[in-house]
Amino acid sequence: MNSNTKETKHTASEKHVRRKHYAGRYPKNFEEKYKELNPEKYQDIATHVKAKGSTPAGTHIPIMVREILDFLQIKPGQTGFDATLGYGGHTRAMLEQLQGKGHLHATDVDPIESEKTQKRLLDAGYGDDILTIHHMNFAGIDKIAAESGPFDFILADLGISSMQLDNPARGFSYKTDGPLDLRMNPQRGISAAKLLRKLSPEELEGMLIENADEPYAEEIARTISSDIKNGISINTTKELYREIEKALSHLPGNERRQSVKKSCARVFQALRIDVNAEMESLYAFLEKLPGALAPGGRVAILTFHSGEDRLVKKAFKQYVKEGLFSDAARDVIRPSAEECVANPRSKSTKLRWAIRSESE
Repeated sequence: MNSNTKETKHTASEKHVRRKHYAGRYPKNFEEKYKELNPEKYQDIATHVKAKGSTPAGTHIPIMVREILDFLQIKPGQTGFDATLGYGGHTRAMLEQLQGKGHLHATDVDPIESEKTQKRLLDAGYGDDILTIHHMNFAGIDKIAAESGPFDFILADLGISSMQLDNPARGFSYKTDGPLDLRMNPQRGISAAKLLRKLSPEELEGMLIENADEPYAEEIARTISSDIKNGISINTTKELYREIEKALSHLPGNERRQSVKKSCARVFQALRIDVNAEMESLYAFLEKLPGALAPGGRVAILTFHSGEDRLVKKAFKQYVKEGLFSDAARDVIRPSAEECVANPRSKSTKLRWAIRSESE
């Protein structure tokens, strides 16, 4: 055969790129965890990770599913609203209860994860005949209800999903280095790094207290603001971690290590809440909630920090007093001890519920 007529097996653009090898039996870095990132294909790996009490990279384990379904009492033919689509675990559980009859509306502002979730649910047989995904904030519940009619059941799972937390490129965690972003929708608003440069020491301190009850808010705000003023870069998650370490350097050794870890978690939470206007969105959602529920409709809300829970508790109590809700949880419901062991990220969860009055 003439060598000029031979077909080349791969063009330059089709050149195969080998996966990066990792040391040890199991990968440690997010980008190396390609098997965990494909749990449907590598179920044995996902099972191994869950057995250790961890969440497989790029996934999310839904919290308190049984308790939520027990309360919502979803029936075939009903219309529901999932305020926070996320990985779609709660969404799928609610869709299963509908048994192919009725409709579920879901919202999510994260364009990266919602696209993956939509495909996952479509592959599972849940198309637009029973599920509509709205790429918007759940504060727009009134607009959706105006078109669909009031909802028989509503679920809001607040906070952040594991797949967002685990991806260093999103900048949600201090545990791995990445850009200090923290935006649910990277295409909108400003990053946490830019926000830090805009805030005064007093504003930053107030935000850390309001959004995370941070006990070292004054020291952390003073250190960050002073270093930014002196030209020190705080553009990555590790750079912010070092600032918090520096702010708490006056504490004794053992106490310092534990305090730095806890303060880091709280500072990242406070910044995330502010960057994404989470409290403002929750306030707007709660204000519109009675008008979006059908008579006798049920709502369940999962919260993960005291600020969220206070808002939900206050709103539910007020709506019962006004006669808009016939009943509401007097105490929070917590995950079982077994669930906390299986999914440690569920430990801080609080569930509150309420029922819409049959008539105003």
